[in-house]
Amino acid sequence: MLDYIVVGLGLAGIAFCEELEKHNKSYVVINQHRGATAVSAGTYNAVILKRFTLAWEAPTQLPILQDFYSDLERKFDTKLVHPLPFYRIFHSVAEQNLWFEASDKPWLQPYISDAVIKNSFNSIKAPFGFGKIMQTGRIDLNTLLKVYTNYLSSKDTLIEEEFNFDALQVGSAVVYKNYTAHKIVFAEGFGIRQNPFFKKLPLDGSKGEQLILHLPDWEAEVIVKSDIFVVPLGNQQFIVGATNDFDDKSPAPTQSAKKQLLTSLKKIYSGKTEVIDHWAGIRPTVRDRHPLVGRHPHFNPMAILNGLGTRGVMLAPYLAKMLYAHLEHNHSLHPQATISRFKKIVW
Repeated sequence: MLDYIVVGLGLAGIAFCEELEKHNKSYVVINQHRGATAVSAGTYNAVILKRFTLAWEAPTQLPILQDFYSDLERKFDTKLVHPLPFYRIFHSVAEQNLWFEASDKPWLQPYISDAVIKNSFNSIKAPFGFGKIMQTGRIDLNTLLKVYTNYLSSKDTLIEEEFNFDALQVGSAVVYKNYTAHKIVFAEGFGIRQNPFFKKLPLDGSKGEQLILHLPDWEAEVIVKSDIFVVPLGNQQFIVGATNDFDDKSPAPTQSAKKQLLTSLKKIYSGKTEVIDHWAGIRPTVRDRHPLVGRHPHFNPMAILNGLGTRGVMLAPYLAKMLYAHLEHNHSLHPQATISRFKKIVW
């Protein structure tokens, strides 16, 4: 008898596995599909840069994020956390003024510099300068996925196969093929659309595409955000993204998205560009822009951890703690995260 079966090994699945390990719980992970985590830039910041407002629960999430990824670095003796300044390009004096207004708000002051940074970069087009976001950076998610997959494989706790719902039995416990567990947690990302127990939840998904580029003339070793973001990886390589398509749900990269990203880059960059790689993934986005966490209302041993959207790096450790405390100690879930907010329309 295991304590848990975890379905999915993206950020949500990894974060929940870490909660289980901290509490000495036994588990297996079932995973096959390459999800959105594998093609995510892995950036984190506390501010919504379109509106200069604080992201949902960001002050609570940031300290948890820092502890979580630092612990993983020590656990695997691998560099994962790359603190980087985050510069938001201003496109007008009006945007500068909105920035100044935001920087006066007490709840934003820990995260927003109150100064406009003049553009000193030769190849970057920013005549109105930049606003600086603080407590920001990038998590190397590709490395995290590799080391965590290898770790679970070495313990014989990873089953690499597509989950077969016909092989699942749910009663007071759950049985899946040869495994019996007290509980099962689904952390499949967009794969929820194939899950007969949770597929009615309003997770629409949005396709995001990004490029890996060689930009030899880009001088800024910071994350730069305009209508796209440019994230330094070292050796003059950068992630440039991301598109946002709610209609196309195919996993393949598209030429139209590639053209869109390169066109947007030209608006802010005048140097040479070489395309190295092109990625695509479906983000698990929810209609009300909040996550999906909680027990199934009719099957007590069954729970979900999903809907992390574009902020999975910040949300995953926070929500994993929340769900574990709920399942093990009956702690309440955040009202904007619990799936019970959809109970009337779904079940």
